[in-house]
Amino acid sequence: MTQLSGKRVLVVGLGVTGLAVVRALGSLLEQDRPRSVVTLDSKNPDATFSDASAISFDDIDLVVTSPGWAPSTEVLSTAAALNIPIWSEIELAWHLRVPNEKTGVPAPWLGVTGTNGKTTTVQMLESILAADSRNTVAVGNVGKPVIEAALDPTLDVLALELSSFQLHYTHSMELVAGAVLNIAADHLDWHGSLEEYAKAKGRVFEHVQTACVYNVSDPMTRVLVENADVADGARAVGFTLGAPGRSEVGLIEDVLCDRAFHMASDHPDRHNHAAELATLADLDHLAGPGGMVPPHVVANALAAAALARAAGVSSRAVRDGLRNFHPGGHRIALVASTTRGGSGNNATVSFVDDSKATNAHAAAASLDSFDNGKVIWIAGGLAKGASFDSLVATRSAKMKAVVVIGVDQAPMLGALERNAPELPVTVIDPAEAETVMARAVRAAFGYAEDGDVILMAPACASMDQFVSYADRGNAFTTAARALVDETSSVGR
Repeated sequence: MTQLSGKRVLVVGLGVTGLAVVRALGSLLEQDRPRSVVTLDSKNPDATFSDASAISFDDIDLVVTSPGWAPSTEVLSTAAALNIPIWSEIELAWHLRVPNEKTGVPAPWLGVTGTNGKTTTVQMLESILAADSRNTVAVGNVGKPVIEAALDPTLDVLALELSSFQLHYTHSMELVAGAVLNIAADHLDWHGSLEEYAKAKGRVFEHVQTACVYNVSDPMTRVLVENADVADGARAVGFTLGAPGRSEVGLIEDVLCDRAFHMASDHPDRHNHAAELATLADLDHLAGPGGMVPPHVVANALAAAALARAAGVSSRAVRDGLRNFHPGGHRIALVASTTRGGSGNNATVSFVDDSKATNAHAAAASLDSFDNGKVIWIAGGLAKGASFDSLVATRSAKMKAVVVIGVDQAPMLGALERNAPELPVTVIDPAEAETVMARAVRAAFGYAEDGDVILMAPACASMDQFVSYADRGNAFTTAARALVDETSSVGR
């Protein structure tokens, strides 16, 4: 029997995650099933309740909440006040995972979190594990819900992308290895403070069995390791773009090296050697529009390699997996180019879609991929309580001009006025949302000369005017290509 047997469960949110949870609970053997399952979602007519005030909490033993429902939400704050346990889908999946059909024990889990780079890193990890002949899948904040993968007996290992929302209500998970890629201010409207946000991210290290992977250049990630309650024998493993120290993976010239898992822990020569994992040439297919592999992509590859090595993956599989990896869309993707005014020279105006840059930290990495003074930056959206002063102050030299979109424009405009008052700025009226991106692209092109880059890396969430960051990226791509077609016709 499971911990759910006979329980009365409330599922909060009936989107992709909530529906997967309901299906999973319904698929359990009769003796393992909850006594009852009810749902809450004002946007889904199939939900049991559309209003939390209609729920009698005397009839609820457990709440399973979907990501995005903040602790301050009425239903969750009420449950917490009544000491009713609140689980994430991840927590539920951990309790329900089934044995692997070959080993007879549940598949091990490897987890990735951080402010930026999670999706790229977990998909790199998936590719590396596959290259080592492991039947695996990337799940969580990317791909299918974790609960579906946890109930699949054919999977050898799970690669999890975990958001702070998912981790907040996760308590029992025991990863073989977990990674925090970086910490920067994000989702402060949900968590209330940077401290609480970082604390949620740090849950990925709780109960880790083998390795806590942290970013050497981000001291906050190391602090999270130091504060974690891990299993005996688990150790901290850093990743760095410099030469790796003891128990680190890093870069020596153009070689990705392992000084953490290269030899047995008791080998007398352990600290005098390193294992080659891959070279920068193995990442050439991930180069940005300028022909260079962005530093954050190399860092993601090192983090993925460390997680895979903690699970016993060979160095050859790391290399082959990175060679085979191809990222999803909307990540520093060149989507169009044209000569300004049909000049016909070899320099062009490039249109680059980095809609995945949904916070200041990601936008900074995106801007760093281009030369100073060459970027016309399309920025703005749903700020999520974040400040952009540091971003503008440290990256304004990259910019020739800025085009601000979104409904929540004040935080971005304030940062520009305070930190880069000399930069030309065009503000796009948020009215008529369906034409916002076309107007933004046209305004950006008005500033451009051959050799410039029109970069859509908004540093904000997309939900104010778009369905998702992908929808926003698609709108940018469509607008850019339409403008290129128009200018090409004029040139002809």
